[in-house]
Amino acid sequence: MLYRLAIAFLALALSACTAQPAVMRTQADAMPATDAATLDHDRDIILAVANPIEPPAAHAGSSFIGYAPPGSYGAGQRANAMLSDLKRQYGLRERTGWPIKALGLYCVVLEPPPGVTRDALLKTLAADDRVKLAQPLQDYTVYSDTKAAEPPVAHAYNDPYANLQRGFVETDAARAHATSQGHGVQVAVIDTGVDFNHPDLQGRIATMHDMVGTDDAAFSRDAHGTEVAGIIAAVGDNHQGIVGIAPAATLSVYKACWYTTDGNSGAHCNSFTLAKAMAAVLDTDARIVNMSLGGPADPLLSKLLAELLRQDRIVVTALPPDGSTKGFPDGAQGVIVVRSGSSTHGPPDVLSAPGGDILTTQPGGSYDFSSGSSMAAAHVSGILALMLSVDHGMDAATARHLLDTTSKITNGARQVDAASALQALQGNSGRASVH
Repeated sequence: MLYRLAIAFLALALSACTAQPAVMRTQADAMPATDAATLDHDRDIILAVANPIEPPAAHAGSSFIGYAPPGSYGAGQRANAMLSDLKRQYGLRERTGWPIKALGLYCVVLEPPPGVTRDALLKTLAADDRVKLAQPLQDYTVYSDTKAAEPPVAHAYNDPYANLQRGFVETDAARAHATSQGHGVQVAVIDTGVDFNHPDLQGRIATMHDMVGTDDAAFSRDAHGTEVAGIIAAVGDNHQGIVGIAPAATLSVYKACWYTTDGNSGAHCNSFTLAKAMAAVLDTDARIVNMSLGGPADPLLSKLLAELLRQDRIVVTALPPDGSTKGFPDGAQGVIVVRSGSSTHGPPDVLSAPGGDILTTQPGGSYDFSSGSSMAAAHVSGILALMLSVDHGMDAATARHLLDTTSKITNGARQVDAASALQALQGNSGRASVH
């Protein structure tokens, strides 16, 4: 009897270790009253007030050490009082709110009162000393140009479609894997949801966070995030599908973007969902942050991005389709901007990587070809994971310099090269260990 109980307990423990993580909705993730897709980026505003961490109340006859502050960081008494006064004074209706611990702020999405334009309201709020930040709720898009192609044909490789992976081949990732596969590196992916049941992503996703809503089925149906995740960390040597640039790295997925119900446009995000995702990343150890998306410059998002960079995170983003680098997040100094490889010269300080006809994972356990600078950015994030596994202390400036100086002309396009970057990194550090 005891033997059977021990076997049952061991099976239960093993299943717990191999199960996919559930979509996490903590206080910072969940939306209290509405879905992100219902917010109006043409009219709603974001407002922030100071939200200092308040010390616990002391009790008579007790020491301070005996009383710890609350376990969660929400709206403090002062923040609540200010927000109540502001909403009453200006006739504002709160849509949702969330704390940003790293910035000491509490943010709310507000609907202006009828008959008041957003611009006029923002001008008035900017002059109010209680308001730390007031801005439009802005819209962002992911950069992708998916197109149909002939179904992949099986080959005699362990991962049967590996030789159809243009990006994997052109960056010489297979040779780089003799040195590093990305062990011990966590990549935060701020994007749409991901098909966490995909066979080529099993065991590669450490945590999942939904900043948009509560629809787990929609989370797993999202294409763009699934494509990015597969390029970075698809499982290698599992006799199916493809292999990621960093197949031993782990991913933390933050769904901040969603698809419209009509299905006629790409995925969109807004200031609210992106701010929640970035604030959540600040509470983790992830060194690489992949944001294959972009839009207008944004005060709140710029503050969070500056904090990520100050903490020595390496932020990778995709070059917008118009080639401009004046928005978010591509306009920030220190961010690694990536475009799809081309025979023409790119903008200064922009890396090039494979981004056209990239075979990668798709929802429903399938595979297909996708194109866009989003795919190029994912290749760079994967290569960075290989590099960080060799040199954990590498900073963004060093990484960008190595990727730039070791880029090669492949099929007429200057593109990053994983094997050459790792070779140069080892030469700089004097290390030759395999990870």
